Amino acid sequence: MNSSFFPGIETRPAGVIKEFQEEALKDLLLYVSTHSPYYSRLFKEHAIDIARIRTLEDLAQIPVTDKGQLQQFNDDFICVPRNRIIDYITSSGTMGDPVTVAMTDSDLDRLAYNEAISFTCAGGSADDVYQLMTTIDRRFMAGLAYFLGIRMLGASIVRVGNGLPELQWDTISRIRPNAIIVVPSFILKLIEYAEQKGIDYCSSSIRKAICIGEPLRNPDLKLNTLGRRIQEKWPIQLFSTYASTEMATTFTECSEGKGGHHHPELIIVEFLDDHDEPVGEGQTGEVTITTLGIKGMPLLRFKTGDICSHTTEPCACGRTTMRLGPVIGRRKQMIKLRGTSLYPPALYDILDNIPYVQNYFIEVYTNAIGTDEVIVNAGVYQAEPRLETDIKDHFRARLRVVPEVRFMKPEEIRSVQFPEGARKPVKFIDKRNSPT
Repeated sequence: MNSSFFPGIETRPAGVIKEFQEEALKDLLLYVSTHSPYYSRLFKEHAIDIARIRTLEDLAQIPVTDKGQLQQFNDDFICVPRNRIIDYITSSGTMGDPVTVAMTDSDLDRLAYNEAISFTCAGGSADDVYQLMTTIDRRFMAGLAYFLGIRMLGASIVRVGNGLPELQWDTISRIRPNAIIVVPSFILKLIEYAEQKGIDYCSSSIRKAICIGEPLRNPDLKLNTLGRRIQEKWPIQLFSTYASTEMATTFTECSEGKGGHHHPELIIVEFLDDHDEPVGEGQTGEVTITTLGIKGMPLLRFKTGDICSHTTEPCACGRTTMRLGPVIGRRKQMIKLRGTSLYPPALYDILDNIPYVQNYFIEVYTNAIGTDEVIVNAGVYQAEPRLETDIKDHFRARLRVVPEVRFMKPEEIRSVQFPEGARKPVKFIDKRNSPT
């Protein structure tokens, strides 16, 4: 293992890591107060003296930033002249209009370093050959990050892009990569194609998958239904990752599979409740990040919208850094269905466990009395009344509430899930804010 991609700070005692981050925070505050129109204005409006912010706890003096402010004042977050911006990236816009993120040359170097240490965390080395099954174009950060990180790691990469199972298997056959970078639900598509074409996928060169965009684990860190379905068919090693465009940082599992590891030299993380107060270890809170080392668009106390828990227990891999649990949902996607609070992934996990449901998407809307209603649009080859009863029984047993169920042809579902230009499959459509 290349020691330069296993940073020593990640094995230090918690107190040392905290002191390290507090020194980096001082540099960040000075930088944004001088260069960020948005944060310099925020400091003046709230009479914030950055000299009084000395500890991570002192960050609470600064108001949080959310996606709405980043959208409304996008240009005011940029800290460098236009001629220093090397790459313009946009977020995927999960909860609304995407935002533009401007990156300098040093930001791209930081992005590459982030991915290099993340791949190393997942057992990666210069001997690996990665097949990239995500797009590298369309202003998408992830594909570019993977390419830069693998290049820095000294490993090899095959840029196939998303979709196209035939081309994916042809590439695996020709180049024999040992790892894939992929949205996990697409692995099931690869398996289905291989079974139809008589490809012995279990004897292929692939040994591991770096998975993005969808959770593989339940809050107890055991594989969820999607993860189990993959492993039952194809026993490759699965590594979950969590990241966002705004943070330009990745939380990646090690071989222990006990949560995504924090890289303290790149990001400060808080977990906040609905009142922006910190939650305790093991409790769920909104992931709120402060980026370190970014020059183009650094962020202070940015609320990602993702709900997670965390643990500070040292990992068997030797890292002592905080670990992030799987995303259980997005703050704005929480559903109150007849008194029960839940997030879409809880619905996905049930549907992924029903073999005759080929694919699906969820719709939520506000009914006439102002409460949430949920429609499960399930793709089945032949709709029968008994299937609706069976699906509702699954929901009743697991969640104690039952959504409306509608059947569609799998190809109709697929056209909704993968609209033109989509980076990830669309599984959740929120109509609660739509005009009536």
